Amino acid sequence: MILMSLKVKQLVSFDTILMDPVTAGNGIILKPSFGVIRIMTPERSDKIEAVIRKRQNDLAVVLENVFDPHNVAAVMRTCDAIGIQEVFVISDRIPHRKNWGYRSSRSANKWVELHVFTEREPCIEEVRARYGNLWATCIAPGVPSVFEMDFTQRMALVFGNEKFGVSGDMLSSCDGMFVIPQMGMIHSLNVSVACAVTLYEAMRQKMLAGHYSSSRLSAAEHEAIRVRWAGNKDQGGGEK
Repeated sequence: MILMSLKVKQLVSFDTILMDPVTAGNGIILKPSFGVIRIMTPERSDKIEAVIRKRQNDLAVVLENVFDPHNVAAVMRTCDAIGIQEVFVISDRIPHRKNWGYRSSRSANKWVELHVFTEREPCIEEVRARYGNLWATCIAPGVPSVFEMDFTQRMALVFGNEKFGVSGDMLSSCDGMFVIPQMGMIHSLNVSVACAVTLYEAMRQKMLAGHYSSSRLSAAEHEAIRVRWAGNKDQGGGEK
């Protein structure tokens, strides 16, 4: 990818820059109101458009008091791979962090939106407004298996703290629970592993249902992601 940058005194996150893309020769010039000016090649533009078309606007992940920022980052990377655009973090019992494991995410934070809440209820309210039902992982008798779930429905999946799992207060706010079957002596998985197992089962079901065959985003959703992504640049080994 060819990049041409013009530095100015103040640089800001491209999250907050309104860009006006225009065609210029063999690429697209991104003209932010201030910051940097970059040229995007047609190949990169095509790749971004192709990935956006696979984004799923009916599935999200909620992490409740996950202590290790590297676990959060690993979840974000899995979400990017699956096509999930939003991760919600509730951090009401652990110190707030600014850096959620950049190295582990391999730049997934450039492609997946992370929303951090210091209180549970506002997060639940926003997630429910966007995704409807909340389903939480829970090891308990009679809880249906992850393989019995219907992930083609609109929902958010809740995963809990590394040691204690999803809290009782959070479980009481969810619409249902599911369990990941395990046959070993240790009846728990790392939270990022549990999330990956669940999301790939969701992806399997959604692929069979044709959810990746055509874009599920509205025009406004598609454009918002495109503008957000347009300012991202490759770091440390290319696009991730």
